[in-house]
Amino acid sequence: MNRFAHHGLLTFCLLTAGIGQALAHSADEHAGHDMPAQSASSERAQVKFADVALVDQDGQPVRLEKDLVSNKIVVMSFIYTSCTTVCPVVSSIMGKVQTQLGARVGGEVQLVSISVDPQRDDAKRLNDYARNFQKGPGWSWLTGSSQSINETLKGLGSFSGDIKNHQPLILVGDGNNRHWTRYYGFTDPAVLTREVEKLSGLRNTHAKHTAIAMEQQP
Repeated sequence: MNRFAHHGLLTFCLLTAGIGQALAHSADEHAGHDMPAQSASSERAQVKFADVALVDQDGQPVRLEKDLVSNKIVVMSFIYTSCTTVCPVVSSIMGKVQTQLGARVGGEVQLVSISVDPQRDDAKRLNDYARNFQKGPGWSWLTGSSQSINETLKGLGSFSGDIKNHQPLILVGDGNNRHWTRYYGFTDPAVLTREVEKLSGLRNTHAKHTAIAMEQQP
């Protein structure tokens, strides 16, 4: 075997091992994640925002819809900090979306990550975790009481009753309406970015039509 063939085989083996390690989650951590991890999918859905008190990574009180979602284009994930397999991958995807969108995050776009393990994930723990993935403003990490989190998750279609079985899920939508898209599995960040761009374009089109209609009024 020549040197180049050997190098190619070694690279392939390392890549295969890395993928295998990333997808081989134990039953103790993510019993329900095997299929979503292997294939991403999406569906249109309606969401409802529970009007409950939550807390962000800085310990500040937050109302999800009023303070973070309203008038924003939102990319939202669901994680817990003690997860060592799927959740870091989902958070890494969110981080890449933040990088791709640049300065728009914190302006037109808001990123949100909600802990599904509020009993362990307090604000400080979320803050420490966020440092591994967040590269700038416009990304809120939320926790709260078990009741508040459960109500929030139910409204968003992400409640499982068992954190070990929650699916890797990212929601993308315009905070000005209830029709969002749920992305299951390890979705390519570029797909999420394109959805944000599409929603932004629809906003601009609507704004132009509204402006023209107002100009035409007697």
